[in-house]
Amino acid sequence: MSMAKGARMQGVQIIEGVPATGVVVKRGRVAAVTTDQGDIECEFVVNCAGMWARQLGERSGVSIPLQAAEHYYLITDTIPGLDTGLPVFEDPSSYGYYRPEGDGLMIGLFESVCAPWHVDRIPETFSFGEIPPDWERMAPYLERAMDRVPVSHDVGVRKFFCGPESFTPDLQPIVGESPEVANYFVAAGLNSIGILTGGGLGRVLAHWIVSGQPDVDVTGFTIDRLQPGQSTPDYRTARTVESLGMVYASHFPNKSMLTARGVGLSPIHAGLVEHQAFFREVSGWEGADWFTPAGIEPRDATLSWGREHWFDYWAEEHRAVREGVGLMDMSFMSKFLVQGRDAGAVLDRVSANRVDGASGVITYTQWLNVAGLIEADLTVTKLDDETFMVVASDNARQHALGWLRRHIGDSHAFVTDVTAAYAQINVQGPLSRQLLQSLTTVDLSNDAFPFRTARMIDLGFARVLCVRITYLGELGYELYPSTEQAMHVYRRLLDAGEPLGVRHVGLKALASLRMEKAYRDYGHDIDNTDCVLEAGLGFAVALDKDQGFIGRDTVAAKKAAGPLRRRLVQVLLLDASPLMFHGEVVYRNGRAVGYVRAASYGHTLGGAVGLAMIEADEPVTPGYLAEGAWEVDVAGTRYPATASLSPMYDPANERIRS
Repeated sequence: MSMAKGARMQGVQIIEGVPATGVVVKRGRVAAVTTDQGDIECEFVVNCAGMWARQLGERSGVSIPLQAAEHYYLITDTIPGLDTGLPVFEDPSSYGYYRPEGDGLMIGLFESVCAPWHVDRIPETFSFGEIPPDWERMAPYLERAMDRVPVSHDVGVRKFFCGPESFTPDLQPIVGESPEVANYFVAAGLNSIGILTGGGLGRVLAHWIVSGQPDVDVTGFTIDRLQPGQSTPDYRTARTVESLGMVYASHFPNKSMLTARGVGLSPIHAGLVEHQAFFREVSGWEGADWFTPAGIEPRDATLSWGREHWFDYWAEEHRAVREGVGLMDMSFMSKFLVQGRDAGAVLDRVSANRVDGASGVITYTQWLNVAGLIEADLTVTKLDDETFMVVASDNARQHALGWLRRHIGDSHAFVTDVTAAYAQINVQGPLSRQLLQSLTTVDLSNDAFPFRTARMIDLGFARVLCVRITYLGELGYELYPSTEQAMHVYRRLLDAGEPLGVRHVGLKALASLRMEKAYRDYGHDIDNTDCVLEAGLGFAVALDKDQGFIGRDTVAAKKAAGPLRRRLVQVLLLDASPLMFHGEVVYRNGRAVGYVRAASYGHTLGGAVGLAMIEADEPVTPGYLAEGAWEVDVAGTRYPATASLSPMYDPANERIRS
């Protein structure tokens, strides 16, 4: 009530008892909200309709993948001597949370296997209602939770309540501007912690709407991380059964959701299965995480924060790329064709780098907003004067597509999502050229096919786009066969690569190889709060482009302001034993100056390696790094480390250009 009063004092009009039945969209933007008493014209709308948000979004073509599920709590009768000032306390192993309720105790439950509620449609007349509790299903969970507070067995039950709460596919909120409709914002799917997070999310959205971009990292919970297929009834039913229980599950670094799997399959998935891949979910796709040697069945392990049984397999895959040749399936990467007379001009305007140069060249770039902060991290390949291919990470598919479409305007340019039309098979390592040259008549020598070249080549019975680029820090190529030819290309690569010792390489090795080279990954070690210069990506910015680019003036001003005091640096532990994941605090001369955003294990460098954002009282320069005594806190122990602004592996880029 106090917030409502404060809002009214600022001129806000709150209309109660009037249902919002839809949102009017004109030319791809919000125009009005429809009610049973007429339309309300507006420039922005925020869909915070809770478990009804998905249904409301559907009416405007906005996908909001959330689902209501039964959520339970029990209130005991009076417990003599209960301290009513006790804080809320939780016991994840008992699936319970506890707090005083009057003179009794509330015992709330987040059971490991839940029951979705009204998958078809949430009744529009249901509000603050109750669901008949399923005593039989919940009895084992309730008994275990009550065992944690034995006195609860000795008193009666005042109330056993069941009501619906909405949950999302990855147990993160759904917040931000929808990719389908401009100025259509969402704040829903708070996974039963709306009271804890609602105020903060409201503040994030207010800043976002007023200033045009959020001022905190939203990459983990923005709406466009999700895929439209996650809204189907079958998907929501299967995934919600698991997601509610994740509230109290330990979020181990290698944990992957188990339900609603096997949906997004690479065109070469069957081949990866034959070669004993262990898969994890990658934005709805099945991604090969690591491979077991012949005769050893891939199996999940007991999750932990230490070295798991596949650590040595991972190390061997890593070394195969550094010393020989590895084959990696990256078909889940987001792929778009941008075509039209103005395609090059549009892409050059949204890209910080110069992308509309010669045909047959791939360019690494970022898309920035007007504040000079990163919106996307990707490559643009110019195929001809009116055709470009954009490749972004799996989690950027909806965001990159929406961002580009909104900046085309009246230009003669069209963007098509071709993610599923092409596989992506990466051939990487010192022997990659030798392998590919044995399969094609196209000259792949360094002079004829230099770094950043993109060209169609023959490979067996297929014609394939071949791009000489790497994300692993070695000589390498990315192949983009059409879906129907992908398995043929894959088989040819394996057959020709056998004498060279070609090895399948999974996502664990991708992470360790790219981290040794300090290659960035949007949504992990760089995000929407980072200036492209602070992220260490100034080399990919063309400030001298005649037509400029979105965010150019801000970036130029940042550069002119002098040395940066906030920078992303690479850190390497000097002790080979500990592992890093993310969130570890970084110390310089005993003072906390930042934290690790993402990390892996550097099998070549000989220790855990990560990228950390450092904020200092003085410019973060090579001298600042060299003069400091660096440590990283891992699970309460500080380990000596070294820090660098340049990659610790092949800083001169000699290997990738060899």
